[in-house]
Amino acid sequence: MSALTATGISKSFEGLKVLDGAWIDVPEKQIIGLIGPNGAGKSTFLTVVSKFAEPDTGSIYCRDLDVTRRSPEALAQAGIVRTFQIPREFGELSVLDNMMIAAKNQIGESSWRVLVFPTRIAQQDRVIAARAHELLDFLGLSAVKGNAAKNLSGGQKKLLELGRALMTDPFLLLLDEPFAGVAPGLVDVLIEKIHDLNRRGIGFLIVEHNMEAVNALCGSVYVMVRGSILTDGTPQKVSNDPRVLEAYLGGAA
Repeated sequence: MSALTATGISKSFEGLKVLDGAWIDVPEKQIIGLIGPNGAGKSTFLTVVSKFAEPDTGSIYCRDLDVTRRSPEALAQAGIVRTFQIPREFGELSVLDNMMIAAKNQIGESSWRVLVFPTRIAQQDRVIAARAHELLDFLGLSAVKGNAAKNLSGGQKKLLELGRALMTDPFLLLLDEPFAGVAPGLVDVLIEKIHDLNRRGIGFLIVEHNMEAVNALCGSVYVMVRGSILTDGTPQKVSNDPRVLEAYLGGAA
């Protein structure tokens, strides 16, 4: 069974076609890369398949569930969560609070339940806090858990973004340029954490320009050019494809 399948995805903005019949198939528990020259439509594709934008045409399946017209929240409930190229942390809140807010199915999100089920809410908060502390330790952020999220470095914010996604217990994570703006030392840390999470059964679809990171992580890579998938295969296969070289060196949009 595939974790995520998208076929025939097209998307236009003000008459400009950004995606043109794009497709992808992400097997369960695999790390898949999506690469292409600047302006190829990669981030738009991730935005559409994560349901933050509606496709003009095409179908999106989460495992065997048709999610083409579902909301991002419904997709997250189903187990597919995305991160953003520019982290979207709550800057004034602590790192720990950012993690705890991300947990799904919180009883205390309903005001009337706060009054009716205070004991259950307190119990759930303890479970959520324990999970947040566990993930912060895994990500190497325990030392800054009390800091305002806005004061983290770029790499730490990327780690926090990953941690917030993990608080939803996903089976597939969609990462939009997770290594952009990250210091080289933290790139290695992120690669290590992604490999570790994958060994635990979490799959990844990664949009990325850092080819060293793609080669270190991805068993298979899709190449997007002008809103369509040009080819797919192992990193070695696609890097030696003359069409891929032409797309990059020729400045395809």
